Amino acid sequence: MSLVKSFCRIMGRVAPLHLAEKWDNVGLILEAPHVRPNANRVLLTIDLTPAVVEEALSTPTSLIVSYHPPIFKPLTSITMSTPLQASLLRCAAAGISVYTPHTALDSVADGLNDWLCTKVAGPLRDINWTARYIGQEFPEGLGGIGRVVTLKQPVELKMLQFNIRTELELKHIQVAYAKPEREKTMVSTIAICAGSGGSMLLGVDADVYFTGEMSHHEVLAAVQGGHNVILCGHSNTERGFLPWLAKDIEEFIQEELEQPTDPADAELLKGLEIVVSQKDEHPLVTVDV
Repeated sequence: MSLVKSFCRIMGRVAPLHLAEKWDNVGLILEAPHVRPNANRVLLTIDLTPAVVEEALSTPTSLIVSYHPPIFKPLTSITMSTPLQASLLRCAAAGISVYTPHTALDSVADGLNDWLCTKVAGPLRDINWTARYIGQEFPEGLGGIGRVVTLKQPVELKMLQFNIRTELELKHIQVAYAKPEREKTMVSTIAICAGSGGSMLLGVDADVYFTGEMSHHEVLAAVQGGHNVILCGHSNTERGFLPWLAKDIEEFIQEELEQPTDPADAELLKGLEIVVSQKDEHPLVTVDV
């Protein structure tokens, strides 16, 4: 078995692909036709941008885990005429494969949305807060879609705003208030969805909707329905999870090395270095003119 296939099996344990949304494109997105020599690095990124590809090419990278799928809609051609397609071709030519977990990683237990719960409410789950899924729980307790956090002690919306901005290490967030009390509103329930959560959150019974982005009309609908909204920017709700993802991957690799399901498979994983990209970044900045 190849290193790529061995690593895909590890990622399937980190975030089983059957947990992904039906509309999503997850799994091995690009399989390079050859193995890059002397490359033992896996690079984690939110998006496969030209800057990230340059970073991969300048380091001993053999695999890229791109949270967002670089191929989402069907391609009618693959040429060097667009930056994304050029990035994929450069990766393939260099022997770098690309894997995407996306919504499987959102929904899996202890995945991205559960991580966001801790950014909202702190680490002491079942002591200071509880959480449920927006939809039904997946079989075998593997996770579920979205999260709704219930705080055991209500807090002012101002404090929740501060906690989110601080925990995600952001200078700015956007807030839409549903009540005249605005930031002094007391809240106890927060519905959470990483990335773009408008379609998932609308209609959920919660004091606050917390996600990366929502459309203008989704925000209006939420506020008119009595729900406050906190937005942080799409990938700002995702990027901070990458170091945690790196630890998860390392733990599953170590588990496979100690108790291999396939000795030959495990041998290929030895010495892999899991690294978070330094070039991946949110595409928008807030400018004070």
